[in-house]
Amino acid sequence: ISELLSYPVRSLLFEGGSSMQDLSDTVSDACVCLQNNNIPFNILIADCGRQIFLMPQCYAEKQALGEVSPEVLETQVNPAVWEISGHMVLKRKEDYEGASEENAWRLLAEASLSEERFKEVYALIFETIGCSYQEEELEGTIVQQDNPSGSVSQKSNRTHGGPITNGTASECLVLQ
Repeated sequence: ISELLSYPVRSLLFEGGSSMQDLSDTVSDACVCLQNNNIPFNILIADCGRQIFLMPQCYAEKQALGEVSPEVLETQVNPAVWEISGHMVLKRKEDYEGASEENAWRLLAEASLSEERFKEVYALIFETIGCSYQEEELEGTIVQQDNPSGSVSQKSNRTHGGPITNGTASECLVLQ
């Protein structure tokens, strides 16, 4: 289990395990935990089920508490939907004309949990799936998964021991 880095929404990446069933059971337990604790989330399954991204969300809660900036509310978009829909719907002409990666990431960040809340949710998930939270032990271990073309497709912060079973050693680079 890794924490996704370089993405505006704090997320977990589940991969590996002894079988697809084990991976599926672990992610299912994590999702049920979030549901039971009324924590909204999105899930994205990639690489034929070998990688599962779990993205706890707080946008609806922020909206209800009046914590979303008026500027974001005026866009009339729900950024929590973007990472699973594959496209962004911008309802106002000025948002469309000013669309940029920077603006998209700023809006996506509105759906992300704070670092403190993410750690709480992370610990809750780890307790549920029967793992110890090993932040100090593995903190700072950066995993980069390379594409065959050589470009880095994702970065994640390893927070739970266990092998990365996706790919070969030449495809996976661990930076410390």
